[in-house]
Order: sequence, then C-alpha cells, then structure tokens
Amino acid sequence: MRGTSNKREILGTRVCTSGEMSSLEDIFSTNQCPTAVFTSQGTDVTPKGDRGVCKIVKQHGVEGEKPMIGDRVYVHYTGRLLNGKKFDSSLDRKEPFVFNVGKGQVIRAWDIGVCSMQKGEVCLMLCKPEYAYGLAGSPPKVPPNATLVFEIELLSFRGEELSEDGGIVRRIKVKGEGYNNPNEGATVHVHLEGWCGDRLFDSRDVTFVVGESEDVGVPLGVDRAMEKIQKGESCLLYLKAKYGYGKEGKKEYDIGSNAELLYEVTLKDFEKAKESWEMDLKEKLECAALVKQKGTQYFKAGRYNYAVIQYQRIINWLEMECVAGKEQQQAIQALLLVAHLNLALCYLRLREYSQTVENCNKVMELDPENEKALYRRGEARLLRNEFSMALMDFKHVLQVNSFNRAARSQIMVCQRKIREHHERDKKIYANMFQRFAEHDAKVGRLKRKKEECAISDQNKHGLKRPRLSQDSS
Repeated sequence: MRGTSNKREILGTRVCTSGEMSSLEDIFSTNQCPTAVFTSQGTDVTPKGDRGVCKIVKQHGVEGEKPMIGDRVYVHYTGRLLNGKKFDSSLDRKEPFVFNVGKGQVIRAWDIGVCSMQKGEVCLMLCKPEYAYGLAGSPPKVPPNATLVFEIELLSFRGEELSEDGGIVRRIKVKGEGYNNPNEGATVHVHLEGWCGDRLFDSRDVTFVVGESEDVGVPLGVDRAMEKIQKGESCLLYLKAKYGYGKEGKKEYDIGSNAELLYEVTLKDFEKAKESWEMDLKEKLECAALVKQKGTQYFKAGRYNYAVIQYQRIINWLEMECVAGKEQQQAIQALLLVAHLNLALCYLRLREYSQTVENCNKVMELDPENEKALYRRGEARLLRNEFSMALMDFKHVLQVNSFNRAARSQIMVCQRKIREHHERDKKIYANMFQRFAEHDAKVGRLKRKKEECAISDQNKHGLKRPRLSQDSS
C-alpha cells in the first residue's frame, strides 16, 4: 500500500473508499454518467494513457504476481451498456470464463485490464469502443460504437503449458514481434538466465540449433519451447526435472537430482531451417543420413529425448515421400525402418511403452517379419503386463530366427508371469467366493433369527387371546 490519503492507490490502481462507487449497481443507481464516475474515480490502465480503459478496484487481490501474456486466466464478470442494460454475465451461466490473456481471444480492454489485476481482485472497468467492439459492435446485444462497463473478478491464473504433461510452463514478460517462430533445426541466438530455487546458476548469450541444445548444456525444456517463442520475446520457463537436468543433475552448475528449474529466455534472433516442402528428395536423403548419425550419438550418450527429436525429423521428411524410382524408394524405406526401430528403442529406454509399440507397428508395415521390431514390441508389452501378447511376439521372433536366445528366455519369463497371474486370480476369486459364502451364511442366519422371532411373537399373542376372552365373559 502506498500513501495514506482518503483515496488510496494500490499498485497503480484506484481503490474504492467511503463515498465512492463500489459496484455496477452503485454507478447505475445514480443520475451521474458512468463515464464521469470513471473520469473522477478511475485509473487509466492503457499503455498509451488515452483513458480508453479505466479501472476502479472494488476489492483487493492477493499481493504478488499479476497475469502475464499467454497466462490462462479464470474470471467471473458482468457487462453492461452505459444505459445500465446487462448484456452478458458469467455469473448467470454459473461457470467462470477462461481465456489466454494477451492473445487476442477477448476485447483489447480485457487483455490490458486483466493484466493489471491480482488474484482475488474485483474491479470495475470502463472500456471505450476502440478497446471493445468498435464501430461494428457485437449484434444483437452490443450496438455499434458502444462504451462498455464491466465488473470483473480474477479468480485465478496460471502459465501456459507448452508440453502435454505440464512439464514446461511459459509466462511471457515481453511480447515478441511478427508471426515467425524458429522451427526444428533452426539456429537461435538467445540470452539465458537459469535459476534453481533462489540461486542464479547460468547467465549467458548462447547460440544453438533447435533439437541440439544438449551440445551447449542448455536443458531440454528450453529447447522444446523455442518453436513457440517469437523474436524479441522475453519469457519465463518453469521446467520440471524431466525437462531440466533430470535424475543426473548437472555437476558443473551444482544442480542435484530431479531439480526443478526456472529459465528466463530472450530470443534475440534466429535463422529458420528449411522446411520439408523447400527440399528436394536428394537433399532430404542427405540430411536424413546426417541426422541419423546425430541421433545415434545422442542415443549412445544416453540422451534419449534428443535422439527421439533427430529420428522423428527423418520420419517427417520421408514418410509421405512418393517416388517412382526403385532405388530411391529402397533408400527411403531403409531410412524409415531405422528411424522407427531406433525410436522404438529410445521410447523403451524412456519407459514410454505405447510409443514403442506404435513405432514397432510402423516397422512391421514395411517389414512384417522384422526381428528387432517384434522383439522390442514384445519387451514393451511385457513391461505393460500384457503377458499373452508379449508371448506371441517372442514366439514370432523364434519363427523368424530360431537361434534368438534372448527371445527364448523372454518366452520363459512370459510363461512364468502368466502362471503367477493365474495363481493370483485363483486366490482372489477363492477369497471372493469365500466372502460371498460368508455373507450368504450371515444373511441366512439373520433371516432365520427374524423368522424365529416372528413365530415367537405369534405364539405369545396366541396365548393371551383366551385369557382376554375369559376375562371379558
């Protein structure tokens, strides 16, 4: 809180005090023009300072961060025209409104105003037409050239998830320029600052190829985020251990096992790599051979995620390639076989068994009797406890190569697992049937006891009737 005057100012926004308008109802219940209320009591939150978006804080939020560009925000709101007519409200729908702030998914006033709010804050916001629906309006509820008034409550917000598992979360501090982003294989020039807890462990300008950041000690999460970052953008990347330095940590930075990291990344410039459609077949085959070598280097070093990136590039280049020449077709098929086989092995090491099975299936579409694909699929299925299917794969391996000792050994493992599974099932079902029998016996005892009680009651009533009859005679 800054200042002690009657009209307090908190973090650059006006806060309602006694005698000031504290709700939409207050504003529209007076004869005073809403625009005049915001002119006298509101704070201009526009970057230009043109009073196109004015805000009055009704309820303080939690001290701390405010939403950044790209954050996922959850709000409740009510919108009215200057005549007081309500045109929309999330409260009427009884569910919050959710959007990514600063991405043009809502009117400009909201992208500006919501970024000035704190979690839990409730504010009143006046939005001039140029920051709302402009000359066109939003028929039929919002007329052309309409100034709007909103009451907004910021319920919560969180960063933008760049990975499906939520392991990479981005929060944009400074928006980038243009619509171009680096692609796989692009050369990027960035400034990095890496934090582990409160400790700054990395601060440097660095250049690397997207998909190969391991070569300069930049973690996987930063590498994977590059394709979403624009030139000039400055963002915070919150990285789970999987996308940082993993179980191994990083001795040179004194990063321990499974540490979560925070990186501030500024993309200063980049040069895009050629897209697939910009390359002829000869160039694709040459690049695929080089990328295969790079993938093998990463695999041997145990950097399986980086190896996956390289092998996947081969598939992206060649999978849909159609050629008439037999020699070229054989070269494409050979590279695709190797890429899918190696991907299957990488995913096996990463314990992503569904991906292993998927890539083995791709190999067998090209070569149904491929021994390595059958064996690796069997391994993945065995690790997924799909013992019968794994057994079929290992038996198929022996049909292809009867001398494969590893497959013969795995068959014995599968058979043992199947027996153990059946024994467990027998015990489970035996215990289950025993419990059912005990339950039925208990129910039977209760039923018999109830029947005995009913018979006893009847006998008692039967003995009393004659005496009552004799007494009354």
